[in-house]
Amino acid sequence: MIDVLYEDEDILAVNKPERLVAVPERRPLEQSLIEVLSAQRAEKLYIVHRIDRETSGVIVFARNAEAHRQLNRQFETRSVEKVYLALVHGVLCDDWGEIDKPLRQFGSGRVGIDDQRGKASVTEFHVLERLPVLTLVEVRPHTGRRHQIRVHLYSIGHSVVGDPLYGEQTVQHSYPRLMLHAHKLSLHLPSGKRLTIGAAIPESFSRVVQMARRE
Repeated sequence: MIDVLYEDEDILAVNKPERLVAVPERRPLEQSLIEVLSAQRAEKLYIVHRIDRETSGVIVFARNAEAHRQLNRQFETRSVEKVYLALVHGVLCDDWGEIDKPLRQFGSGRVGIDDQRGKASVTEFHVLERLPVLTLVEVRPHTGRRHQIRVHLYSIGHSVVGDPLYGEQTVQHSYPRLMLHAHKLSLHLPSGKRLTIGAAIPESFSRVVQMARRE
């Protein structure tokens, strides 16, 4: 069963497991999170935003057309606050940083820095803990581009641990998951109330951090 974090008559927020695609993609035989939830609850849900297949954590769906319109507007105007946890390769020297680099998606599905044709993208990070060879960081994306956190951290030489697309692949494949978790999300409900939704850190994430502390 999918862990429900919050629900009312307008929205449904759940904790997406890693390796489950959030919305339908090109693989017709692979069931998405929204399809699983819609079937379990026997209701129509509306897509508001996405998180990557390999990422776990908070994701929100609208339960009616008006809530869908209002929530979409908040994401478009960047009034939704998102907080991620990431474990990255290397030891970051700065306690805080902001990465402001335009991103563009390429035909391969990968995303890269493109100063001429990329879309404005900004990611803020704060160091939570320095481990022997890795760093645990809190990440706040101020824009919502595909693979934004992953590409921005990779661009400064600190790829997210276990990333199947960005970083040294012989090293990345030795980890059991992408170490990126959508930890908190703050938005305004259609009623006007501000709400912060948090998703507990999964055991699969905590286990890798604990192992890294002992390296």
